[in-house]
Amino acid sequence: MIVLFGLLMVLGAIIAVIVVASILASLFAVGVAVAPVHKVPIRYNLRNMQVRWKTSLVTALAFTIVVGLLTVMLAFVKGMDRLTQDSGVPGNVLVLADGATDEAWSNLPPASVRQLPDDLQRMIEKNQNGDFLATQEVFVICTHMIPNPNPGGRKRRFVQMRGLDNVLIAADVHQIELESGEWFSDAGVREVTRNHNGSSIKDTALEVVLGNGIARTFGADVGKDSLGPGDIVQIGPRFWYITGVMKASNSAFGSELWTKDRSVQELFGRANSYNSYVVRTKSEEIAEQASKLLSQFRSERAMKAQTERQYYSNLTATNDQFRYAILFVAIIMAVGGVLGVMNTMFAAISQRTKDIGVLRLLGFRRWQILASFLLESLVLAFVGGALGMLVAYLLFDGATANSIVSSGPGGGKSIVLRLTVDGSVLLWGLVFTFVMGAVGGLIPSLSAMRLKPLESLK
Repeated sequence: MIVLFGLLMVLGAIIAVIVVASILASLFAVGVAVAPVHKVPIRYNLRNMQVRWKTSLVTALAFTIVVGLLTVMLAFVKGMDRLTQDSGVPGNVLVLADGATDEAWSNLPPASVRQLPDDLQRMIEKNQNGDFLATQEVFVICTHMIPNPNPGGRKRRFVQMRGLDNVLIAADVHQIELESGEWFSDAGVREVTRNHNGSSIKDTALEVVLGNGIARTFGADVGKDSLGPGDIVQIGPRFWYITGVMKASNSAFGSELWTKDRSVQELFGRANSYNSYVVRTKSEEIAEQASKLLSQFRSERAMKAQTERQYYSNLTATNDQFRYAILFVAIIMAVGGVLGVMNTMFAAISQRTKDIGVLRLLGFRRWQILASFLLESLVLAFVGGALGMLVAYLLFDGATANSIVSSGPGGGKSIVLRLTVDGSVLLWGLVFTFVMGAVGGLIPSLSAMRLKPLESLK
């Protein structure tokens, strides 16, 4: 472990040195190009790229592919970050069993706000009817049977289901609204007619409300944009009637199914128990105080309370894994991109040795030759990289993808997230582009700089 840590430290130091050197080289080349000094005309480089347009085009397209893929991967991680950051509501406090880091592994008995001390009760917000904004929730991961699966494809997927004791209060606590349909009834069941082997049969289905993201995922299974009120899905051993679909939101709840707590408890062996309590306090500052007091409160089971935003922001273990994977893949792609640029620039130098000799005899200095060829490499990198970022932005910004977020081993949530190509993602793509262009062009440019005028003209 110590040896691995040491290797990672050395690798990190090498990467840092390369990045700093490439940035300085890029600034040097660009500075010479725009400075009011005697220099190799930029039109000379543009003319040469035009003459060697096939080689230039292949090199630029290589940058387009590499930087485009990097931009998509960064957009994926950015979407995960935004989802975990935006899932919690300021002022909400989430209570789990002591020791549980994920609500899937928490187990709590039924409880009431009335059991809390008066000072804690006064911290909790009430709705217009005078009811405490507090909800008990049972959370399970269950199996959705995919209708008409492709031969050899998967026949089921795991989905999250949240059972609620009072859906109207829960919707208020989590600030969730419906896009279509209505909330499930207090009974939670409905008589339906469904198709079975080509014939219609009457059945009793349980009622459920779908998050916007999971509704689109289910809809894709049957060739629709999204499922909606009136559709029926099979989840676990039962059929479920969709009463409504939540409004689109950048939160984990968009990947969940909400139903009556009793239905989840009876079907999935969670009788008379919940996974979490969530309460709305009167402000974000009060939420911090309430979480400390709730953690110290002594009931029949030890509890751990934290703000809801803190809980969801801690679901970053998977995000970190993706970052490490992206770093590794980016290094591999960067090596390929650098070698491609080097090959192009070395070929250009071999074809233009006489030009370099003429430039030296005309009085251009070595550093001006260096800046000229380095700038040519950066132009190729920038054109290809900018095109890659543009394609990634147009095709993938706002696109949906399935993933899992977790706080560590043993827990996690399957979520539908939106890829986000924002300013920070584009900035990293631009830095990556210039690093590859500078590193790939620096060594050939140094080679061109060292050529002697008379030997170049032989």
